[in-house]
Amino acid sequence: MGVLSGIVEPVGAFLTVLLARLVVPVLPYCLSFAAGAMLYVVVEELIPESAEGEHSDIGTIGFAVGFMVMMTLDVALG
Repeated sequence: MGVLSGIVEPVGAFLTVLLARLVVPVLPYCLSFAAGAMLYVVVEELIPESAEGEHSDIGTIGFAVGFMVMMTLDVALG
C-alpha cells in the first residue's frame, strides 16, 4: 500500500510539465502566497516557543544572526 501511494507523483509531474506554460504568469503570486504562509508559521509558532524557557537568549540571537545573513545575501546576490 505504501508503494502504491506514490503512484500519484509521476502523474502529477506529467501534468505539471503539460501545464507549465499556463502556470508561469501566476507563479509570482503563488510563491508570494507560500512565503506569506511560512512567515505566518514562523511568527505564530516558532518565535514564541523560542522565547520560552531558560535558553531564550540563544534563540533570539540565532534569529537575529540568521536574519542578518539572509539580508546580506539578498543584497549581495541581488
